[in-house]
Amino acid sequence: MKEEAQRIIAEGGKRGIHLRLLGAIAFQFQCPKYSYLTKKLNRVLTDLDFAAYYKEFDGIVKMMRELGYKDEPMVTALWGEKRTIWDHENGVHVDIFFNGLEMNHDVPFKDRLDIDPVTISLADMLLEKMQIVHINEKDIVDSIMLLREHEIGESESKVIDAKYIAKLLSSDWGFYYTFTTNLQKVVDSLPKYDVLSAEDRENVTGKAQKLRKIIDDQSKSMGWKVRAKVGPKSKWYRDVEEVRR
Repeated sequence: MKEEAQRIIAEGGKRGIHLRLLGAIAFQFQCPKYSYLTKKLNRVLTDLDFAAYYKEFDGIVKMMRELGYKDEPMVTALWGEKRTIWDHENGVHVDIFFNGLEMNHDVPFKDRLDIDPVTISLADMLLEKMQIVHINEKDIVDSIMLLREHEIGESESKVIDAKYIAKLLSSDWGFYYTFTTNLQKVVDSLPKYDVLSAEDRENVTGKAQKLRKIIDDQSKSMGWKVRAKVGPKSKWYRDVEEVRR
């Protein structure tokens, strides 16, 4: 799967197209030291997820077809400005998301696909997982991997950009609530994984605490403060509509 991901990204690069991995395979690329954790779940990685710019839509469609992929016409017709779905006879399934993820919460990609040449940024990878209201074990494990492998910092590349995350969440209480709730779930889950050493658990816990402090110290918008008074008594997230073949 990594080879196919690299083939698509490389071909896109030749054509001036930005395609960056997200999802499970992105974590395999960015967490080489700790990717062994996924083996504990016996995960089989058969899908590729990419972030892209909608302004490059026509070039992407042309390229994917030339690479042997077929899109799902109904999905393209109904959802094409946000997402396309592709399948290859070799069994590889590809999702391409344009301009951002619009799931339980929004993770924007605008002007962010040059931060890393292969995947979305480390901060966006964490946001991708932490926006899931009903987060599951594989997403928690991916988050543990990311936090263990990378430092918390305040720059776009090489580290998890805490200031960017904090700024994004400072105007959206709902996303803040989901993110911080899930971040605590990650910490609370650490003791169940005996493959993690005491040092691993301490490292991830410390980084989660550092990130949470930066998020909480960020000044919040008036809309955030008003919504915070209501809290989770009122629905704070978007239901995800199933888009599939």
